[in-house]
This record gives sequence, C-alpha cells and structure tokens, in this order.
Amino acid sequence: MATTLQASRPAGEAQPYRWRWMALAVVLIAEIMDLLDATVTNIAAPAIRAELGGGNSLMQWIGAGYVLAFAVGLVTGGRLGDIYGRRRMFLIGTAGFTLFSVLCGLAPSPELLIVFRALQGAAGAVLIPQGLGIIRDSFPPKELAAAMGAFGPVMGLAAVGGPVLGGYLVDADLFGTGWRMIFLINLPVGLLAFAGGLRFVREARAARRPRLDLMGVALLSATLLLVIYPLVQGHELGWPAWIFALLAASVPMLAIFVRHELRRQRAGLDPLVEMSLFRKRPFTGGLVVGLSFFSIMTGFMFIAGLFFQLGLGFSPLATSVALIPVALGIAIGATVGGALTERVGRRLMHLGALAGVAGLAAQYLTLRQTGADVSAWQLAPSMLVVGVGLGMLMTPFFGIVLAGVSDEEVGSASGLLPAVQQLGTALGLAVLGTVFFELVGDGPAAWSPAGFASATGTVLLVQAGGLALTFALTYLLPRRARADVEHG
Repeated sequence: MATTLQASRPAGEAQPYRWRWMALAVVLIAEIMDLLDATVTNIAAPAIRAELGGGNSLMQWIGAGYVLAFAVGLVTGGRLGDIYGRRRMFLIGTAGFTLFSVLCGLAPSPELLIVFRALQGAAGAVLIPQGLGIIRDSFPPKELAAAMGAFGPVMGLAAVGGPVLGGYLVDADLFGTGWRMIFLINLPVGLLAFAGGLRFVREARAARRPRLDLMGVALLSATLLLVIYPLVQGHELGWPAWIFALLAASVPMLAIFVRHELRRQRAGLDPLVEMSLFRKRPFTGGLVVGLSFFSIMTGFMFIAGLFFQLGLGFSPLATSVALIPVALGIAIGATVGGALTERVGRRLMHLGALAGVAGLAAQYLTLRQTGADVSAWQLAPSMLVVGVGLGMLMTPFFGIVLAGVSDEEVGSASGLLPAVQQLGTALGLAVLGTVFFELVGDGPAAWSPAGFASATGTVLLVQAGGLALTFALTYLLPRRARADVEHG
C-alpha cells in the first residue's frame, strides 16, 4: 500500500491539526494571487503598451515570460519543498512573488516589465507546488476530499476573475495608477498570505530528505521549454518550420530525461520526478484529463474576451462584466459539486462535462440566430451554464487525482499537475487562438463584427468537442478518491 502523508505528521498526534482550515484558506489565497496574475495582463496589455510603448511581440512576452518561467520551474519547485520543507518554500515563494509583483507595478519600461514578470513566474513556481503538499499534511483522510475539492472551483473562478479584475482596475484608474494596480494589488494580498503562512501553516516535508537532481532539472527544463515556447509563440510568429522542429525535438529530450531518471533510481539516487507516479492510474489519468480540460477552459475565456473586445467593441470593464456569468456559474457548480462529490465521485465530472457541452451548444445557437447583433445579456444564460459545468467538473478532480499519492511522491506530483495545467493552457491558447484568427482574418483591416461572430461560433463547436473528449477521458480515473491506491 502507498504510504500517505500521515507518516510525516508529528508522532503521537491523535487529533487533526487545529488550524487546518485556516491553512487551507492561506494556500487558496496564494493560489488566487498566482492565477489572477497569469491571466490579468490579457485585458491590460493595450493600456500597458499605450503607456510604456513596445511592439506586439514585446507586449506578448509580458504574458509569455511569466508562463514560461512558471511552467518550467514547477517540478523543481515541488521537489524543493520535499528537501527544505513546504512551509519554508511557501513563505519564500510568497515573499518573492509579492516583491516582483510590486516591481512589475513600478516598471518604467516594457523590457524591465518582462524581466520582472519572468521573475514573478519563477517565484510562483516555488510557491504553488507547496500548497497541495501542505493540505495533504494538514487534513485527515476523511476530510481530504473536501479540502482538495476547494482547489478546482478556486482555480476556475481565478481564471475567470483575472480578466474581470484586470478590466475593472484598468478602467477604475485607482489612485491614478492605471494598469499598474493589477500588480500593486498583490502587495496587501501577498502580505496577508505571508502572515497567514507564518501563523497557520505548519512545516511538512518528505519523511526522507532527498537530494536535488540538478541534471534532471536541466533536462526537464529543456524539455518543457521545447514544448511550451513554440505553443506560446507559434501563432505570433506565423508557425514557421523551426517552431515545429522545436516541438519535435521535445520528444527525444523527454526520452533522455526519463532514461536519466530511471538510471538514478536504479543507482539508488534521488530522481527529480518519482517514476512510481506513472504506475498509478489516478495520477496518469489525471494528467491526461487535466491537459484536455484546462486547454478548453482557458481557450474559452480567451476567445470570449477577444469576441467581446474586438468583435463587439466592448471596453475592458464592459468585457469583464460580460464574463461575470461564467464566474457565477462556476460558483454555483462548485457549491453543488461540493455537496455531491463524496456521494457521486467521478460521475460529477460527467455531469459537469455534459452541462458544459450544453452551454456551449446554446451559445453557438444564440450566435447563429443573432450574429454580430448579439448582446451580452443574450449570451449570459448559456455562459452561466458553461460556468456551472466547469465548476462541477473541477470540484472532485484534484481529490481523485492526488488521493493515492504517497509521501515520497508529493513533491513530484505537486509540481507535475500544475505543470500539465500550464501545458494545457498553452495548448488551448495556441490551437484555439490559431483557429480563431485564421477565421477572422490576418489583421484589423480584414476584421468585421460578422466575421468575429462566425469565427466564435466555429470555435465554440471545437470547444464542445474538447469537453466531450474530456468526458470520455474521465473514465481513466477511479470512481472516487481513494487514499489506498496500490503502487503497481
């Protein structure tokens, strides 16, 4: 049987950790801070360029620099928690993320803003993987599913809330800061998370302290760069041949990394990634489901934002208001899912996927009937249903995937799962963004409201197909979260 994180708790502890729910709240605050910053610049980019200057490529790197640094560092960040302690790395990551957020808000040039965004992403890669391990250590098995169930809805709300918050802050121009407030707001939030971490999060690390596999770090970082950089930059560069060459090169690089890790394990040395994870059906199935699901969810929000702003001419604030039904739907779906997840388990994900497909189909039909004359009010009901589906689908996801992860595997799992989330995000933006802009035309001269409505309708069908695929892939997961998953 797998040894769970119970083994790393203080000897003789009979009662659950007193401050476990406060620790969960602290971790979720940090998750929200990171996820908001991953998406908030999508809305604010035009205002940033208007003040700082720089071309389209330079502005794109405000988002790409963050995503690349974050995704590449996640697995290493998770392993650092195993080595130095998850509470310690959580606090270091929170402090770094807050500092670089402030520096982003004070950046005098686009070049420095990109540098600070990359450093912010690197700090997030240290911060985020610790959360799952902290929660696994803080909660007894009977409460773990409920605690993990909070992650999915919070991530969904944050993914929607990023553009909403960005639109509000840019238009509100609080204290004359304009777009800079999207970063400066992290100062009080980060200080709150840091103080909460000091007070309510207890130290947790693997039962045996491993050593960091530096060669593994280099090989995995190269592999992730060869995948994520082409996905992030492909559309902007017009998908030249060398972009596909980089993607192809990631396959042998991954093989080299896996061979290196297996050789270290056979030699009795600590790997960067515990290969035993990939013998567990819940975890490997979760990686596949997560890749599919997050590509659709992120792509949906991205295309919706483009349609409202570029197709219908909405301001950033109006766009953020138009996206509120999705956020409300996620909250409703998460509430319903939280009450049902222990009883129905994986079937809740099926219901969520079906609701999402129904909402996307309803939105498609609305666009077919109205075209470019559609209003946000007409789209609100279908977007609400999509949000309900997303909330229900995500609620049981993390609990099911991570329930059987052992103490020694927590660091690797806590890095791999968000890394796959980032890969899914990049994949969704690359594929759906490319399809969308191929349909609307090469530039503003070719754009028209009718063209945007038609392109959005086509992408909605693609997204519905993606959610149907997610529905099928959920059968790779066990019916319910189980803490006694076998290794073999």
